[in-house]
Amino acid sequence: MHSLIGFLIALAVGLTGIGGGSFTVPALVLIAALPAGVAVGTAFVFAGVLRLIAAPFYMIGRQVHWRYLWLLVQGAVPGLLIGTFILRLLDSRAGSPIVVILLGVVLALSSSVTFAPRVQNPGFAQKNSRWLPWLALPIGVEAGFSSAGAGALGTVLLLNYSEMTPPEVVGTDLLFGLVLAVIGSAFHWRFGSINLPVLTQLLAGGVPGVLIGCLFARKVPARKLKTAIALIAIFAGLQLIWTGTRTIVTQHGSRSSKVSARGTTAARAGLN
Repeated sequence: MHSLIGFLIALAVGLTGIGGGSFTVPALVLIAALPAGVAVGTAFVFAGVLRLIAAPFYMIGRQVHWRYLWLLVQGAVPGLLIGTFILRLLDSRAGSPIVVILLGVVLALSSSVTFAPRVQNPGFAQKNSRWLPWLALPIGVEAGFSSAGAGALGTVLLLNYSEMTPPEVVGTDLLFGLVLAVIGSAFHWRFGSINLPVLTQLLAGGVPGVLIGCLFARKVPARKLKTAIALIAIFAGLQLIWTGTRTIVTQHGSRSSKVSARGTTAARAGLN
């Protein structure tokens, strides 16, 4: 099961640059039953390996905008450090369902911009490049806190507010996500919040999946690739909303059961 999950997520990463954290963390929490902190750390390493494999395909094809990449990294790396610190500070409360739901809403709504040409501004990045580090800062914070957002939000930003072609967007964002994944993985490896057996199973399916995705990305027309990126990002957002909502419902049910059990115990004690 883990290998199949790894394959499907890696296929999406190789094709669109999206999915490394947005899909992996919820899958590890819900299916593998990993604690939130361990799921984030494992997803970081998994996403880093996938992007390390995929990046050369886009670099060889000269589908990386190095200047935009550098500007994004300037803002995202400090944000990543802040997000990782918050993750360690909150520990067991990491991956708060409220944060997950908010990320899902932002991701779904921002991805929908792809289907609203009037809202898009392809010349924004070129005319206002000084704002890219500031826009990347919250993406880095979210990536450090939940391992999600770097690929999805970065791709949506560049896809609708830069002059780059869809393949260039994917290539630039893959390297952007790779930088964050390497730094984030180092921190989580240091903290020991990585499940190696699960990571190995994910990579068993993920390595062939990302290779197939990269090969198919070259053959997909730009317009169809843009549509595929937007649809996958919207799906990722909706999935995060569902995951966060499900967690809240489960937590509420658990608390209600505990309160009911305490009331029953107290009532029995009173009768005795």
